[in-house]
Amino acid sequence: MTPKSAPMPPPTRPQGSLTSTRRRKPGAHPAAKGQETRRGMVRRARRVNRTLAVAYPDAHCELDFRDPYELTVATILSAQCTDVRVNMVTPTLFAAFPDAEALAGADVAVVEDIIRSTGFYRAKAANIIGFAQGVVERHGGEVPGTLEELTALPGVGRKTANVVLGNAFGVPGLTVDTHFGRLVRRLGFTDQEDPVRVEREMMEVIERREWTWFSHRIIFHGRRVCHSRRAACGACFLAADCPSYGLAGPAEPESAEKLITSPDREHLLAMAGLGEDPGAARELDDDRREDVTA
Repeated sequence: MTPKSAPMPPPTRPQGSLTSTRRRKPGAHPAAKGQETRRGMVRRARRVNRTLAVAYPDAHCELDFRDPYELTVATILSAQCTDVRVNMVTPTLFAAFPDAEALAGADVAVVEDIIRSTGFYRAKAANIIGFAQGVVERHGGEVPGTLEELTALPGVGRKTANVVLGNAFGVPGLTVDTHFGRLVRRLGFTDQEDPVRVEREMMEVIERREWTWFSHRIIFHGRRVCHSRRAACGACFLAADCPSYGLAGPAEPESAEKLITSPDREHLLAMAGLGEDPGAARELDDDRREDVTA
């Protein structure tokens, strides 16, 4: 199947100062004490994005796909499931059902058997088949490229639509998954719990051109450093810009370092002024400014 999608524009490193390596005491950030202005919060959020761009220059959608159809199906399957697991399942699924027309006419029992390991397989099978049927009936088998048309399809919510728009059509969008929501709340950029409200508030904070890349960077950071149960606060390069520093996890570097186990561990530790990657540390030293409080 030939993809009919616009390539996602390549990431650029946003210009400006980065987060300082200077530490505060837990709970001492102005945002944690209600002393941060709206303007200061916006400046801090954009500085965090710049720092994340240096930390994760290769941040991307970790679902494997070749076209909008495959990405939409994979994103639906990723609900309460890891991208790694979804990527193990989709080659078999797409070999059997290479396009929307094929999936629209699929035997639900066959689909359920293929995707069983992703969890909630009955609901997911119904959703992806319903999505495919909607694409065939309403759009001639081609996945549409607007938020309104995508969210009108069965099984497609705003999160899925924004993933598809940002990564298959090059249309900026914020992907509010569990990692994204957790991190922007910990960072004090919003106190909203509802994903739609989180998305709307963050749209006013982060520049539109950065929405998709900011989403990838935040999600990468949530998977690697700012874990849900115990964040690696003492080894986090965003510590000086985070009101939850030391409150979401240990502030002691020795304890926090053990919580970072990703392949790019040394680079992430160097970003925080720890570890053994002097190249990353030098790059940051050239760019950092002491404007942490904004």
